Amino acid sequence: MNKNVMHVPCIIYSTSISSEQKDISTTLLVMIIYFAKGFLLLQTFLLFVFSQFGTSQNISDGFLTISKHIRDGQVLVSKGETFALGFLSPGVSTNRYVGIWLNKAPQKPFVWVANRDNPINDSSGILSIDAHGNLVLHVKDQNQPIWSTNITSKSTNKSTVAQLLDSGNLQLVLNKTSEVLWQSFDYPTDTNLPNMKLGLDRRTGLSRILTSSKSKDDPGTGNCSYVLNTNSSSPELYLYKSNILLWRSGHWNGIGWSGLPQLTKSNLLYNYSLVNNQTETTISWTEILPGTFQRSVVNESGYIERLVSRDTREGGKIWLSLGKMPDTVCDNYGKCGTFGKCQLHNDTRFECTCLPGFQPKSPSEWSSRNASGGCVRKRGQESICKSGDGFVKVENVKLPDSSLAQLDEKLSLKECEQKCLQNCNCTTYGGVDTEEQVGCLRWHGDLIDTSVLSDGGQNLYVRVDALELGHSNGFFANKRRLAIMIVILLVTPLLIILCAYWLIRRKRKARERKFKLFNDVTASSTTFQDSHTLDGGRRIPDLPFFDISTILAATDNFSPTKRLGQGGFGPVYKGQLANGQEIAVKTLSRSSRQGIEEFKNEVKLIAKLQHRNLVRLFGCCIHKEEKMLIYEYMPNKSLDFFIFDEIGRQLLDWSKRFEIISGIARGVLYLHQDSRLKIIHRDLKTSNVLLDAAMNPKISDFGLARMFGDDQNEANTNRVVGTYGYMAPEYAMEGLYSTKSDVFSYGVLTLEIISGKRNNHYHIASPCLNLIGHAWDLWMDGKALDIVDSSLGQAYPTHEVSRCIQIGLLCVQEQATDRPTMVEILFMLGNETTLPIPNKPAFINRKNVNNGQDSSNSAEAPGSINDVTISVLDAR
Repeated sequence: MNKNVMHVPCIIYSTSISSEQKDISTTLLVMIIYFAKGFLLLQTFLLFVFSQFGTSQNISDGFLTISKHIRDGQVLVSKGETFALGFLSPGVSTNRYVGIWLNKAPQKPFVWVANRDNPINDSSGILSIDAHGNLVLHVKDQNQPIWSTNITSKSTNKSTVAQLLDSGNLQLVLNKTSEVLWQSFDYPTDTNLPNMKLGLDRRTGLSRILTSSKSKDDPGTGNCSYVLNTNSSSPELYLYKSNILLWRSGHWNGIGWSGLPQLTKSNLLYNYSLVNNQTETTISWTEILPGTFQRSVVNESGYIERLVSRDTREGGKIWLSLGKMPDTVCDNYGKCGTFGKCQLHNDTRFECTCLPGFQPKSPSEWSSRNASGGCVRKRGQESICKSGDGFVKVENVKLPDSSLAQLDEKLSLKECEQKCLQNCNCTTYGGVDTEEQVGCLRWHGDLIDTSVLSDGGQNLYVRVDALELGHSNGFFANKRRLAIMIVILLVTPLLIILCAYWLIRRKRKARERKFKLFNDVTASSTTFQDSHTLDGGRRIPDLPFFDISTILAATDNFSPTKRLGQGGFGPVYKGQLANGQEIAVKTLSRSSRQGIEEFKNEVKLIAKLQHRNLVRLFGCCIHKEEKMLIYEYMPNKSLDFFIFDEIGRQLLDWSKRFEIISGIARGVLYLHQDSRLKIIHRDLKTSNVLLDAAMNPKISDFGLARMFGDDQNEANTNRVVGTYGYMAPEYAMEGLYSTKSDVFSYGVLTLEIISGKRNNHYHIASPCLNLIGHAWDLWMDGKALDIVDSSLGQAYPTHEVSRCIQIGLLCVQEQATDRPTMVEILFMLGNETTLPIPNKPAFINRKNVNNGQDSSNSAEAPGSINDVTISVLDAR
């Protein structure tokens, strides 16, 4: 009998009911049975649909409680929907794991796995909070959980909740006190996230390390680990594979890892922070730029790789690798053995050499490029600790493994040298920080894993015997010569003092004549309240004068740590006024060829200019012979810091580059037409375009600018100033300059921003020696988009980029009259109008090409890159 048939009681009177009535009763019975079967089928279908809907919905508040659990198919999403927790199957695996993944990132990579070594082979898994307040993972037909937080709860399960934070951290907390009982950040797998600590908690003994997965399809515990070594005197990051040390970061020098100086100098994405005290030794990092997803991953191949997400043209995101370690052979731990030094590009064919005073232990092995045996002292250990031994400085190195060193944070470098000389076992010493101002590291015994860095590094002072010290300082090895030098050193200061006195008197008179503009300004009167005259009596009332004490306080007495770089006048320092305003102090160097005329010119020009795309001048300071300009501080430095840097250019997508191109155009237009003065800048280049916190461009450095009258279109000069590669041909050759000179420089800037390359750059694929000629050749061949920066990929509108390339070529035409004005350029940038066909540009230098020459070894060879401002050049 069909189980879905509803049994309806029916009474049949066989003797008193007619055949017609029997037919009616039978029909009614069949209809009742039919509708009953349909109702049961509909009920079964609805129950199935609702049950499926219930297992696939997201839990969006980020919390799990005793009454709320997660089944396979359900997802717990953090409050900001940044991270998600649920069941996953990595790669082609059919096993199920409970893990956390980046919910909005490309490919949604998982960043933490709970049961990485205990996978589930079906979809019966349930993640819940048990009666003891633990977070547990159960499967059917098993009483014991396959994974648990395994803590001793301080309360009942009703007071314990699990929460997924927007940082990616899963926490188990007491509901009443919010005390954290357990968190996933304390038990990382293969991924390091912002604000996640690695290292040792000395109070609990908990050690947080990263461990690779077995493969992309198996997140089980692999054989590679990323560890913060807390046993050494100075913590270092170690990367192991099968318990073999592969790579180390170098010791912590106060601002970063000594073996990775490039991260400290040009890092724009994240900041490292080390905590080393009695309670913990941990390292963590935070993001600098908001809105990016960043992570570090230890992979099964034995690399630690940093990844950052990046927007694409279609509105999606992709993962971009910022580098991995180890990267070169010199990054491999102990590549050149004990007392060896690894350098990729040295005078020998082998990257390994010995430290001063040492020689290969096995010359035959070194000749076969095997340096594992290391080096030994040339004259044995007994040659040390005798009269006359000393130290030889080895520059720009990653210091040896600090786990073998002794740290003393209070000793100066000189005191460190004396300490090392007093101990015959001391082989070398070095400073803790890059400035060698405080702190000392001393090595006793073997030195391992020393390498020369191409960018940055520290000084290492290697102990050698007297004979080796004489070879290193050969001139002073001869006692007679040493005596002569002592006499010279005693007499020379007297001669220097006499010469200096004569020169000072002579130069003081010359300066008094040259600085007549500032005769009424003295050291005691350079204050805000004083009234000063500039430009031969013309007063600039809106420009305040700062007292020297204010500048000294703002720059910490011109501390080297406050130095931002070198400007056209001299050094530029960062400062902060008492009201919290950040400033940039531009000083006039005595040795600079740019003098008082440029200083005066910049003061009187920029003080009258106000525009969002021009750098703002707050005031100036004159103290005796020192002269300074005080500008607003630009946190992102100059455009060339980004556009010509391999990592920096990746942060500039096309939309941002187009905003910069348009912003520079608006600033130049203001100078040419919209300001109270008609100004020719004469030195437009990437290093003179600063970027504020929002990456808005601001034109700076008006030391070479000139004013025009309203009816003046062109001027001539015998003093040609500017920068090769940016100067218009009529100006460089004949000394003629006009607004079209700035247009030419703007065209070069536009092509550089699009291509990410300097104008003075040699392109193997083109017979031209500069970017202008290369762009012209490609444009003539219909391949203009080939100059677009490769870091942009395909994430740019081809029509808009093509227009910008054509505008750039229109700006660099040889005849000044053919070039558009800045008004026309802005119109062309903002409107879809038909553009004129450009004529041949200026400065297309051709090179001789030898067809028989093999150039396969290099795709692009750098030529002479000259970004130096030419102060004086006689016109022809």
